[in-house]
Amino acid sequence: MVEAWYMDESQEDQRAPHRQRPNRAVSLEQLRRLGVVYRRLDADNYETDPCLKEIRRAENYSWMDIVTIHKDKLPNYEEKIKTFYEEHLHLDDEIRYILEGSGYFDVRDKDDKWIRISMEKGDMITLPAGIYHRFTLDENNYVKAMRLFVGEPVWTAYNRPADDFPARKQYMQLLAEEAH
Repeated sequence: MVEAWYMDESQEDQRAPHRQRPNRAVSLEQLRRLGVVYRRLDADNYETDPCLKEIRRAENYSWMDIVTIHKDKLPNYEEKIKTFYEEHLHLDDEIRYILEGSGYFDVRDKDDKWIRISMEKGDMITLPAGIYHRFTLDENNYVKAMRLFVGEPVWTAYNRPADDFPARKQYMQLLAEEAH
């Protein structure tokens, strides 16, 4: 089951948990209010999983690939790890399903504080278009993830500041509506 918490301010190894002391847990409901959707699926049977098939149909996730992030599997590994950890947003939702291994997605809350979401095998997350976020491996240094898209994949990340994009403005409006 996914676990999330507010991060400390340490600039040490990005792969460490970075929990505040005392730990400040974040619930699935708090993530939902940020537009983050979490699902738990059967990663051992992803090729035939009827739940995944239904999610893809219902959400119109027509394009899919699988990426392995490990120093022996990903070309330009060190450069890509740095790029993934740069704070950015996308103009489309980001959907990731962890098939093996583990890692962290960090998202900004409405007060611009970092929340760390620990992802492991079987976890699927949807980050809404316009949310500032980043990704890093954890101390296991390995993840195999399915990437899903509506239509053709768009890989463009817009590093912060990117507040003038319509996706960011729409996201900020979603947060404002959620607050009322």
